[in-house]
Amino acid sequence: MGKYVVKQTKTGVKFDLKASNGEIIANSEVYTTKAACMKGIESVKANAPVAAVEDQTVEGFETCKNPKFEVYVDKAGEFRFRLKAKNGQIIATGEGYKAKKSCLNGIESIRKNADSEIAEE
Repeated sequence: MGKYVVKQTKTGVKFDLKASNGEIIANSEVYTTKAACMKGIESVKANAPVAAVEDQTVEGFETCKNPKFEVYVDKAGEFRFRLKAKNGQIIATGEGYKAKKSCLNGIESIRKNADSEIAEE
């Protein structure tokens, strides 16, 4: 099982979701308060397991309702995803992947680890 690591930054509080092997599989935005960060974690726990996958890398892709994972290609040509909550807010993002399959595996890893424990750094 993975874990959410909550940490203080210069400008607020953020979390990383780590897989059981210690790899970071998702990052949050920087929240102004720890309470807001904890709500973000709860949102990932609630939304990730049920979120659809909207593959924006395919021409004429079908738009999915929120919550959803949006798969897209960034400016560097890498595949990325972002998890949007029911209200459309981005609650987690992934790293850049060279292959779309790896990006989709990252999404599955988030689904599998969404209900992880919370640790603080």
